[in-house]
Amino acid sequence: MRISIGCDHAAFELKEKVKQYLSTKRGIELNDWGCYSEERCDYPDFGHAVAEDVNNGKCDFGILMCGSGNGINMTANKHQGIRAGLVWNNEIVELIRLHNNANVLAIPARFVSVQQALGFV
Repeated sequence: MRISIGCDHAAFELKEKVKQYLSTKRGIELNDWGCYSEERCDYPDFGHAVAEDVNNGKCDFGILMCGSGNGINMTANKHQGIRAGLVWNNEIVELIRLHNNANVLAIPARFVSVQQALGFV
């Protein structure tokens, strides 16, 4: 499995922890589109890159993160083949996958703990 991942500055720390967990504990290959620091940046740059990876079949799924999760979620959903969903608990993760065939998770970094986020992925 290959996952494309991206975030803005508000979610940089969370993205790094999710990346470490997925690569070391789950053995998943990742395409990391950034951002690569806590320096301010524009979330659409990363949302579009991840959505294109999933749309083009370069990756099986995508994980996006920003402060509220909403902006980056809306960005990803502008792509025809993307079904991104905002997740904040495990029940929502299960529901968007089962009922909406979601292929991208959008995680609100300012509203979930690292442990919660690791439970989603």
